[in-house]
Amino acid sequence: MTAQDETFDIDTGGVQGYLHRPAGEAVGKLVLTHGAGGDLNGKLLHAMASGFARQGFLVLRYNLPFRQQRAAGPPNRARAGEDRDGIVAAADAIRDLAGGPTILAGTSYGGRQSTMLAAERPDVADGLVLLSYPLHAPGKPEKQRTEHLPQLRTPSLFVHGDRDPFGTPDEIRAALDLIPAEHRLILVEGGRHGLEPERGDVVDRTVATALDLFAIR
Repeated sequence: MTAQDETFDIDTGGVQGYLHRPAGEAVGKLVLTHGAGGDLNGKLLHAMASGFARQGFLVLRYNLPFRQQRAAGPPNRARAGEDRDGIVAAADAIRDLAGGPTILAGTSYGGRQSTMLAAERPDVADGLVLLSYPLHAPGKPEKQRTEHLPQLRTPSLFVHGDRDPFGTPDEIRAALDLIPAEHRLILVEGGRHGLEPERGDVVDRTVATALDLFAIR
């Protein structure tokens, strides 16, 4: 059985999701979640979970608390702290299931909440993988979501489409300059906010860069 087929249900400690187990001993744990308009069944999340599992990660693909509460609709921004608590619970749910570093990963809103959590609590994770970070709302570049970035001490990988209306490549580069921790940027040619997993070898590039950035051999 290949690694991407070894998927197990998980529903513990208030965390709802699926575990993707690698074929052999795990090299690390990836805690992977969705954006404001999606859920754990998104195409990109499936592809990333399989890609990381093939390279030895134990992956938890899970729903944030707001999505557990209702099947559709955006999160309540006033209750974003509850979603960050959900990220902590997800990381705790698999922390002792395998060795290696614990990496928080998320698309858009889920990625932003992961960075905010890591800035507040650097002990929660050893690294971050941010897919389509929502730097600002489309058409509102003056309202950038960067206040916490100077406090981010966690090595971070950003994966961003060069046609993403939530942040141009130049805007993203300028924002990342605020981060004192080591960080990398993968630009996906032709990619928009909803990154397509088959475009530009985005899964393979993300996994390979993560392995290098987080010094996983």
